[in-house]
Amino acid sequence: MIKKILLPVFILFSLASMAQQGTSSPYSYYGIGDVKFKGTAENRAMGGLTIFTDSIHLNFQNPAALAGMKFTSFSIGGTYLTTQLKTDSKKENARRTAMDYLAVGIPIGKFGASFGLIPYSSVGYNIQSVSTDVPQVAKRYSGTGGVNKSFVGLGYQVSPKLRIGADFSYDFGKIETSNLRIVEGVEYGTKEANVSDISGVTFNLGAMFTTKLNKKIELFSSLLYAPESKLKSTNSRNISTIQYAASGAEYTIEENVVDVENTTLIIPSKLSFGLGLGEKNKWMVGSEITFQESEKMTNRFVDINNIEFENATRFNIGGYYIPNFKSFTNYLSKVTYRGGIRFENTGMVVNQKSIKESAITFGFGLPVSGTFSNINIGFELGKKGTTAAGLVQENFTNITVGFTFNDKWFIKKLYY
Repeated sequence: MIKKILLPVFILFSLASMAQQGTSSPYSYYGIGDVKFKGTAENRAMGGLTIFTDSIHLNFQNPAALAGMKFTSFSIGGTYLTTQLKTDSKKENARRTAMDYLAVGIPIGKFGASFGLIPYSSVGYNIQSVSTDVPQVAKRYSGTGGVNKSFVGLGYQVSPKLRIGADFSYDFGKIETSNLRIVEGVEYGTKEANVSDISGVTFNLGAMFTTKLNKKIELFSSLLYAPESKLKSTNSRNISTIQYAASGAEYTIEENVVDVENTTLIIPSKLSFGLGLGEKNKWMVGSEITFQESEKMTNRFVDINNIEFENATRFNIGGYYIPNFKSFTNYLSKVTYRGGIRFENTGMVVNQKSIKESAITFGFGLPVSGTFSNINIGFELGKKGTTAAGLVQENFTNITVGFTFNDKWFIKKLYY
């Protein structure tokens, strides 16, 4: 049993030290980066729907779902992202692979507990602009890093119909950005390098209610509230004079450290409510709406004139269907077929244009024969942003794969 516990813990904290560039979005320049975690593979395949839970899947977005666990679960997932970046005159393609989550869930009577790591947001962009003025001025912007969440959650079964839960996250990460300016005919260029070390804590409170409408049909509902929280950003900045060689190598001629203030980043409060109908182990359909006070969102220590934040909203609808989960002869009848759509106003306003995102999702839950474990595959086809006002539209295709390994732990043996 000790080996079973230590292995996922070792993997979890080993990966905590890994840095990954999980996005190629120019919109990751703003705030704490592009928020990458949108749920487990099975949630994302249903348009991000989180109102439903069962005993063989972990639900990280609503901690109340932890009270429904019957097995000790080890869950891991990742995404392969393909993005076409499009302006009104150019197109570029980018590909990324990123880990989405790593967690362990443990049932404890009426309680359920979990702990894990989520790479929450990611910064990854490389932008170049060249003016048409004489002399020409070339500007290059790049950024890497992001914010991770190390979390602990607890759910409690208040009654057969009601579950409540809460989770606590320690958020940490580093964001590095650079701005380079080169003027035609001038021997040296100027480079500004910024580093932000981010840390802080966040909380989530959740509730789930389930009741039977008749012998077969159940009503599902969920409520999630994340209060406003603050993250500390410890900032540093260097200004360098640089020279480029013919080979493209960059040489630093002179470097100066500039004093900048440490800042506090506000993570706005969020409220989600969902409702759905379904038949146990057969089908479910539901919808969810989320409101976030993103107008309170703050950027890092960089002053940007063309960015504002407004309140964000997200609406998603989705569900699943299982032809016959008890079938012994037809494997495809036991597969879970999922689908959904989502629409989102991200809360970001760039060049006076609201940045919106939408996607169609679908996927499959594949049971592992002879066990309660499963493999979940999801697909997302969508777009973010616009080509208007000199902005970038992202057309993306994401493939998400998640593995959930379930087993019975802490059972006293009757025979030896």
